[in-house]
Amino acid sequence: MSRWEVPAERPWFRHYPPGVRRTLEFPDVPVPRFLWDAAERFPDNVATVFYGVRTTYRELADYAQRFGAALRGLGVEKGDRVAIMLPNCPHYLIAYYGALHAGAVVAQVNPMYVESELEYLLRDSGAKALVVFDTLFARALTVRQRVGLKHVIVVSLGQPQATPGEGIHQFLDLVAGAQPDPTLGRDLTGADLAVLQYTGGTTGVSKGAMLTHANLVADCLLVREWFADTVPGQERFLTALPLFHSYGMTSCMNMAVYLASAQALLPKFDPDDVMRTIQDFQPTIFCGVPTMYVAVNHYPDAQEYNVRSIRSCVSGAAPLPVEVQSRFEELTGGTLVEGYGLSEASPVTHCNPLVGLRKPGAIGVPLPSTDCRIVDADTGQKVLGVGEVGELCIRGPQVMSGYWNMPAETAEVLHDGWLHTGDIAKMDEDGFFYIVDRKKDMIIAGGFNIYPRDVEEVLYQHPKVQEAAVAGVPDEYLGESVKAYIVLKDGQTATAEEIIDFCKLRIARYKVPRQVEFRAALPKTAVGKVLRRILLDEEKARAAGMADK
Repeated sequence: MSRWEVPAERPWFRHYPPGVRRTLEFPDVPVPRFLWDAAERFPDNVATVFYGVRTTYRELADYAQRFGAALRGLGVEKGDRVAIMLPNCPHYLIAYYGALHAGAVVAQVNPMYVESELEYLLRDSGAKALVVFDTLFARALTVRQRVGLKHVIVVSLGQPQATPGEGIHQFLDLVAGAQPDPTLGRDLTGADLAVLQYTGGTTGVSKGAMLTHANLVADCLLVREWFADTVPGQERFLTALPLFHSYGMTSCMNMAVYLASAQALLPKFDPDDVMRTIQDFQPTIFCGVPTMYVAVNHYPDAQEYNVRSIRSCVSGAAPLPVEVQSRFEELTGGTLVEGYGLSEASPVTHCNPLVGLRKPGAIGVPLPSTDCRIVDADTGQKVLGVGEVGELCIRGPQVMSGYWNMPAETAEVLHDGWLHTGDIAKMDEDGFFYIVDRKKDMIIAGGFNIYPRDVEEVLYQHPKVQEAAVAGVPDEYLGESVKAYIVLKDGQTATAEEIIDFCKLRIARYKVPRQVEFRAALPKTAVGKVLRRILLDEEKARAAGMADK
């Protein structure tokens, strides 16, 4: 067991909910232990629900052990990388826990990756095998020839699309042909590498955050501690977050398995599917991102879909507008709080209390055994006081060991055990933290620092606005100026002047958008985070096109 202590004088401890401990002890066990324990305690409990197909914990554990044995049969040894490129489905859990059972390292792959992105990840990770959905097989086959990938394992939900051959295998055939080997993974410890969690790559080269078994076990236990009222074997998780993302991996998949609870798996976020699933499955826990809660809020007759079953929700990956939070809680009767994390921390580090004091607009307080501080953004050396704005730094058992094969980049973000997040934040007198914005997203207009979240919070208050994003665009006079990108609610119309006038009454003039663009949708990552980079790339392309004329 390991124990991570945080100085007792930290102000946030005063606001921990009843039953939440300040310090936890973490067992030295590998992640698959969650599944083996769940199968032993609750063998007949439903583990996954996928379009009406139910899998019990006994079945899931058996399949995962078979898959681990099959990987060993293919020559996958401890420490070898196995890439998983699947949407949410039961096969994902089998591949994930099975690969870890075999001692392999899971390299998480976004199924939306194009060939060049997939090639980079496979080459960088040195993956020996790739588990891929059959509709992506052609893409994988092309890349395989470039990187020398030994094995491609194809998951088919219907009639197989790929013909087995040298190094080409059908997932179900491998599972059916292997015998469970419970002795695999016995030599694993918490210090062993479990997952390469590649950062989104929205800026620069994607980096593989090295997450150990200890990191993932600790973060799962910390999240479970925060959900103090959860009951093992009885919760129902709505898993619409992609499992290849660290947020979905920890807060949905690993936590549901740790609690031996059922989870309804949705391969993508489709509002109709989500509402039908809520009606039929009646989830109690729904971790998501703001865009998901926006969709539920505005779904026609949403109150008719058993939404009152939802008890606890944590929103992450992007700022949660106060208006979205208030409407969702009014609709469901549940509690929706904002949290915070990043791939480099497995990912969860902060959350607003589900019971007691919470502060709209804050990411909450650090989880147990997690220490935090704000340092000056320029040097990263000076620790700042209450209310001062600087870079958020985190230290705890969930912090990665570094970036895969990137010692220089690792040295830039890890200093004496502190992870420098790159997020600009502040802490109030109660120990609640507020993300002001990313360093790279800050807009500098005429010498004024403008944080997009300040403007976006105001835009979400407009009764006609469904979604909003703000970015800095070139301005000959100011250097940069604020531009707002707006998605209106169905059936609504508005003018740029109307939006601008609304903002003028609510924020300082230098923060008011000078331009407004109405759009049908905003570009987002797979987890639902708005891609400001795409918006800015479109601005650059538009400017270049005008210059050519």
